[in-house]
Amino acid sequence: MADALLTHRALDVLLVPLLDAPRWLVGLSGGLDSTVLLQLLSDWCQHNAAPPLHAIHVNHALQADADDWQLHCERLCESLQIPLLSPRAEVVARGRGPEDAAREARYGLFERELRDGEILFLGHHADDQVETFLLRLLRGAGVQGLAAMPVTRALGRGTLVRPLLQQPRSKLEHYAAASRLAWIEDPSNSDTAINRNYLRETVLPVLAARWPGYRQTVGRASAHIASAAEQLAEAVPAPPTVYSAMGDPGVALAPLVSCSPGEAALGLRHWLRAAGLPAPDQAALDEFLRQLGGAAVSSKPRLQCSAYTLQRYREGVYLLPGFEEEAGGDVSLSLAAGGNLELPGGGCMSLAPSRAEGLRLAPGECVQVSWRRGGERCCPQGRGGSASLKKILQEWAIPPWWRDRIPLLVLEGELLAVGDLWLCDSGRWAAAAEPGEDLWQPRWERNFTAAFD
Repeated sequence: MADALLTHRALDVLLVPLLDAPRWLVGLSGGLDSTVLLQLLSDWCQHNAAPPLHAIHVNHALQADADDWQLHCERLCESLQIPLLSPRAEVVARGRGPEDAAREARYGLFERELRDGEILFLGHHADDQVETFLLRLLRGAGVQGLAAMPVTRALGRGTLVRPLLQQPRSKLEHYAAASRLAWIEDPSNSDTAINRNYLRETVLPVLAARWPGYRQTVGRASAHIASAAEQLAEAVPAPPTVYSAMGDPGVALAPLVSCSPGEAALGLRHWLRAAGLPAPDQAALDEFLRQLGGAAVSSKPRLQCSAYTLQRYREGVYLLPGFEEEAGGDVSLSLAAGGNLELPGGGCMSLAPSRAEGLRLAPGECVQVSWRRGGERCCPQGRGGSASLKKILQEWAIPPWWRDRIPLLVLEGELLAVGDLWLCDSGRWAAAAEPGEDLWQPRWERNFTAAFD
């Protein structure tokens, strides 16, 4: 990819091995980089038998012109006869800057869109790589962070590919001018209060005046560090994934406290990277590991990061689900046999017909769906005695962050079921249906899955 003039042929080496993918997608912001990439890929596909090419534009709704940018992308894709997906992102700051929050929302949408074996192309170039390297260096990143952006990496069920990562922005500008391309200029790119823009506008021109080949040398340094990071990952692999009783992914506590703090930090970083999550701040990670090593079983050390939370529960450290809203609280809702109920805070509860174990309900009879308030008692089938719901949840090793989110099925003041975890020993329970009768089995669809690949 060292040709003086950028053409679609510069992509051959990267694209030919990807021809078996069921679909190619291009992340299209409408800016210079993604516009050039879309045009290059469109040209390449016209000259080769390639998978179907689509574009995806994420509307973050953060700028006043966001809808106009989407319209620009729609017109561009229409002119190239390329289907465009235009999901709208829900950007939730959670204490982060808007850029970081928007990036997380965007990549979340990319990941959900990708199906098995599909490819997502992004237009990052050599200048982006240098900026990323320097920003991470100034934040004191470790070897994984200083490896900067890889050309390819896993993303959800597919693969992310950056075909232009070795190309300087100037070459993209020349291509765009020669091809008479039109693109969007984001006004926030000129705001030097943003660190990346300050580097681009103020620092890098000074470096270029003294070291004009800095892009290549920084790229080589980043590649060397990436090689070292791979060797470290082989020497100190990520600990195996374990799961809580509710399916939260995590790692066992023992591997983290039985080795040196340095090894524990490196292993946990590798595990988070496999989940597609950024590494935490080193000082915060060191303190978290210190607390894990000296904590009593009853304590709950927590590592709160911008994109995720890790918390100890018993003999594991788990990635907490991304709860967006509060659960039902004091709300009580009705659910009919055979019906479905959208739950406050997310998820769905239903009663499905069953010939085996289930609940007996009269035609048209509804159960009440509520949440734990304290003082509830029940007896799960087979337990051999009733106890407080709080105690039973502890016996079942249900993590504390789930306990107030489990829907409870109640009828005439009697607790019939706890989510779909268990049916209670009640007058409504039956081991098998009578001839011509349906029993009703609770089904709880949980959509609070923590990101993990």
